[in-house]
Amino acid sequence: MNVNPRILILTASYGNGHIQASQALQQQFIKQGVEQVKVVDLMKEGHPFINMITTSLVNKSTQISRMGLDYYGWSYYLTRETKRTALFQRSMTALGKKKLKEIIHEERPDAVVNTFPFGASPEICSALGISNYTVLTDFALHATWLHPSVDKYYVATEELKQQIVFKGFPRDRVEVSGIPVRNEFLELTSSRMQHRKKILVMASDQGASSYTEDLLESLITIGNCQVIVVCGRNEKLRLKLESRFPAQEHLIILGFISNLHEIMSVSTCIITKAGGLTLSEAIAMQLPIYIYKPYAGQERENAKYLSSRGVASISDNIQDMTGSIKHLLEHPSLYDEVRARMVGMQKRQASAHIVNDIIHTVTQLVSVSI
Repeated sequence: MNVNPRILILTASYGNGHIQASQALQQQFIKQGVEQVKVVDLMKEGHPFINMITTSLVNKSTQISRMGLDYYGWSYYLTRETKRTALFQRSMTALGKKKLKEIIHEERPDAVVNTFPFGASPEICSALGISNYTVLTDFALHATWLHPSVDKYYVATEELKQQIVFKGFPRDRVEVSGIPVRNEFLELTSSRMQHRKKILVMASDQGASSYTEDLLESLITIGNCQVIVVCGRNEKLRLKLESRFPAQEHLIILGFISNLHEIMSVSTCIITKAGGLTLSEAIAMQLPIYIYKPYAGQERENAKYLSSRGVASISDNIQDMTGSIKHLLEHPSLYDEVRARMVGMQKRQASAHIVNDIIHTVTQLVSVSI
């Protein structure tokens, strides 16, 4: 019997990583022949006003944290352990409940996949007998991801799996899959070190505006090197940099681009914030990672984990970061060592792994119910 399941993917627009993971999974489900797969930003759909306020707070927190008032980092660590998250989890469970019930009634999914920790999802799915799965999009565990009614977790590392098992979850309900990245980041890898090295600077988040000028001033002093800075939708920063560095031969300033994977494929290393998806894309492309003053919370934890694995370097000082990059560029053997470590960490087929497993499980359940 040919059973084609209906899949609902729930996400949120707090940062771009959750959205990108959802798109990667949707892309893979369609590739696998699943005709009915829908991505829904649950907070945006269910609580547009609250979503507008909270996304604004998250975005502004990156700027405010640079000035020493890091309320996001404070709240992250305060709620990191289960015993301290009861009120927070109840609040997140309540949010989106009504809208999710409406969406499930309309879409009638056979499975719901979460790329953001919505407590309402496993609770409602469990009550309705719908399979539900959670895909963690970071290298660090936070208690808000954990819910006893989740049928299966897909995580980035063996360490994450062990942490969830230690919390009392059955081992067979936690799968080490890697973080799903879009196909275009899997089809290319960064080229070997070229004669003229290229440093890619990701400056799309609002917090980057406070240090990018000084960073570029320092980086362009590295000889035989080209610096490519991507400002994304941060138009104010792009215009500011173009005014500060007019006709600079060794510096390329870009706004929003749709071919980031191509830029990454010709780059020698990347300076970026420590979001789980961007880091996974860099690992997939074997691109040595440099992180400047990672934000407290999951980004700092992501950075610390990858630094401990020898594939990322953390700096709190621009001169120190420039020195580390210069050292890498001048030592091809070190560059090869970092890339080799990245190969050892790669889970290039994360999306396929997750999708195959979900389709196999859900198809069996649908067949039995029919």
